[in-house]
Formats: sequence, C-alpha cells, structure tokens
Amino acid sequence: MKFLDEAKVYIRSGDGGAGAVSFRREKFVEFGGPDGGDGGRGGDVWVEAVNGLNTLIDFRFQQHFKGATGTHGMGRNRTGKGGEDVTLKVPVGTQIFEEDGETLIVDMIAEGQRYRLAAGGNGGFGNAYFKSSTNQAPTWANPGLEGEEKTIWLRLKLIADAGLVGLPNAGKSTFLAACTRARPKIANYPFTTLHPNLGVATIDGREFVLADIPGLIEGAHEGVGLGDRFLGHVERTRVLLHLVSAQEEDVAAAYETVKYELEAYGGDLVDKPEIVALSQADLFDVATLRKKAKALAKASGTTPFVLSAIAGQGMTETLRALRDVIVSAGRQDDE
Repeated sequence: MKFLDEAKVYIRSGDGGAGAVSFRREKFVEFGGPDGGDGGRGGDVWVEAVNGLNTLIDFRFQQHFKGATGTHGMGRNRTGKGGEDVTLKVPVGTQIFEEDGETLIVDMIAEGQRYRLAAGGNGGFGNAYFKSSTNQAPTWANPGLEGEEKTIWLRLKLIADAGLVGLPNAGKSTFLAACTRARPKIANYPFTTLHPNLGVATIDGREFVLADIPGLIEGAHEGVGLGDRFLGHVERTRVLLHLVSAQEEDVAAAYETVKYELEAYGGDLVDKPEIVALSQADLFDVATLRKKAKALAKASGTTPFVLSAIAGQGMTETLRALRDVIVSAGRQDDE
C-alpha cells in the first residue's frame, strides 16, 4: 500500500426534499383540506477515525463526497425519507483543514471519533403546515434547503510514542526492523526511507509504537533532500531517539545539523525529550567509539547510548530508556 499523508477533498451535504402541495380527495369528503407532507432532510457528511489505516491513499482515487438529497414530501401527510449520510473514513491522527490549508476544523486523535463536516439541508414544509384558521387551503409549500459544500484538506500525522530522527543512513530503519516486526527498506545509500514507517516495540512486557521518518540533511527546512514534510509525523510523539552514525567523521556536527533542522521546523520538536545514541557501533573498535561518544556527549549535553542494531549491542538499554520516558509522560498526562 502506498503512503499518502495529504489529500484535497470536495464535500457536499444533501439538499432537503421539497414539501408537497396536496389536498385530500376522498369520496363523501367535500372539503378535504391540505395534506401535503414535509420533505426529508438531506444527508450529512461525516468524518470518522478508524483503526487499521495509516495512509490517505484512498482519497487519491476518490475526491468527491456527496450526501444524498432528501425525498420530497407526498400527499396524505407523508414525510419524505431523509437522505443517506456519507462518511469519510480516515486514519487516527488525521487533521481536517479548511480550503486555506491553515484553519483547523477538527483533529481526529481517537479511534471511533466522529465529526460532522457538513449538515444536510432541512426538508421543506408541505402545505398542511401552513393551514390556519384564516387560510384553510394554502396552495404553496417550501422547497428544501440546500446542503453545504466546501473543499477541505486532510493531513495525516501518525500517532506514535517515540520517533526516530537523524541524518540519512544513520541506521534508523535498521533499528526499527531490529526491535519491531516492521520491514522497512534497508540499503547502503542515502534516503532509502522515502516515507514514514511504524512498528511496535516490546521491552519487559510493555509495548510502544516507534515511527521512523526519512533522514534530514542540512537545509531540509528549505526543501533540500526530501525536506521536512515528514516531521509532522513525530510531532505527537512523547520522545525522540536521535541516532548519530559512528561512521560520521564529525559526530557533533551531524548531531547539530539535525537539531538545527528540528528547531527551524518548529512544532516544539526541539523541546521534546530526547535520547541520543551512537549507532552502527559494530563497525569500529572500542577506542574509536569512546572518542566519538565523548564528542557526541559534549555536543548533546547528555551521555549517548552506544548501540548496534545488527549486533544487538545496546538495544535493550535504549529501548528501556525510551519506555521510561513514555511511561513518565503518560503519568503527567493523567495528572
């Protein structure tokens, strides 16, 4: 399944049905009076967050959603049937914006959450509604009200507990594959990862969701490389795991490059709890790793983990550190 995290959609709720103009026509009833029924209400347009989806690819093939028109009223005081609603099913974490792309309508953050995007038009009154003591035989009825129409933007921000960030080829996909059942593409060239990947990691019986996004390079906030368009997928995470490859000549510069891009992007990413790790440690001897870890510690202000996803070195300690931050953040949210 291809990944798509943004889609433009046109929606229109159904028009209300028209009221009926009708009079009783029965044998032996000389003055039957009006009996025109009301029109049915038009169908609404809803959005619903459902489980099992992690892409908006369905909206590439269908961009128009319309609620059904209500049935017109009929004689014998019969009210028309309401129009069928239409529901846009989106992944949890989808944000709905107005056509300007900036005005947020709703943020779908919970499975089963529903929101009415456009209300169907009310049905018109039939002529029976207008009968009064001074007007015993009204000959008019209301038309149904028109539905609402608008163009909206859907933007997906994946919901994960922890996010992986770093330069291309920092070992993010290898880390994800080593501790989850996710199978991202892994190769020895930059930008192997072209779209975010999710996986569920388990440590000491506790599960949490990891998000791997394409690597950042200098100038990503200006659109260099794949740009920073995928950083939105780690905005909701509780903690970031910043991987710096031991293959980097200057690990401090590599760390600072990514931190600058996070700060330039905004979204409070630079203020999130961060765990730093020196990855791909199996490629170097202990003395070299010690030297690089010391330089990384000076740049980041924290003691980095030294790990190798291939060899399994340092994985347990890193996952436990992630879990501890996630659990702590969860307790703060409960308070």
